[in-house]
Amino acid sequence: MPLDSSRQDFDIRPLLKQPLGAEILGLDLALPLSDDDVDRLHRAHLEHHVLVFRDQTFTPRQQVDFSRRFGRLQIHVLRQFQLAGHPEVLVISNIRENEQPIGLGDAGHFWHSDLSYKAVPSLGSMLHAQELPSEGGDTLFANQHAAYDALPGKLKREIAGLRAEHSYLAKYEELRARNPWRPKLTQEQIDEVVPAVHPVVRTHPETGRRALFVSEHFTTRLLGVPEARSRELLDQLFAHSTRPEFVYRHQWQPNDMVFWDNRSLMHLATAFPQEQRRKLYRTTIEGDVPF
Repeated sequence: MPLDSSRQDFDIRPLLKQPLGAEILGLDLALPLSDDDVDRLHRAHLEHHVLVFRDQTFTPRQQVDFSRRFGRLQIHVLRQFQLAGHPEVLVISNIRENEQPIGLGDAGHFWHSDLSYKAVPSLGSMLHAQELPSEGGDTLFANQHAAYDALPGKLKREIAGLRAEHSYLAKYEELRARNPWRPKLTQEQIDEVVPAVHPVVRTHPETGRRALFVSEHFTTRLLGVPEARSRELLDQLFAHSTRPEFVYRHQWQPNDMVFWDNRSLMHLATAFPQEQRRKLYRTTIEGDVPF
């Protein structure tokens, strides 16, 4: 049988002394990828939850095409910040042109899993660095499988079977108050992000592992639980889920592309000097209904 000429020779190197993550070395995402290459990346993604592709100089179209190898792409409700000509790409940036923001400048201000507020949340997200500040701007990833496994037995039993509401609007006005350039949502956009209800503990559809699936950004309440206890439980879960032993801090390098599993992780963006430019391109892959 002839060898697949499009297959690339690359290494998958787990990040040392980290609770998740692996570097992909020797792979050029601007070149064609064989089905075997994509399958190998898929298996690594399931195992390590975050894949870090170094020194990638592909185009937005190539990012979209690569993302689609893993599933259908989702379009973010803030269409104001789509990359021109590429509606699947959300611009994450603090840059202004003609006194107008070109992207979402405060993305990741609170811990969250991308699009958990949708009835069908995200499988994963890809973020490709275009311009980086000289300091700060790291991204933190918290392993929610490890967080669930480490819960005290009593708390595990109390949250078993519980469901929670997730709302895109939960902290939207708070963010607008901090960043007045964040756009006011139209009624059409509000209608697009009606709250969704998901299990507090979700089962990964491919690995069968359980993970916490609540976040300080989008989770508003536990259903069927008195309000005071709902708030208390959520605060406990929020604090527990991001303990340092579950967290990998990604320090961006030029042209990094990071692919993470939103079914397994939460993430958070750290601060950086706002006079420095930061721009990244994000694609988001549709997942499945949590169970």
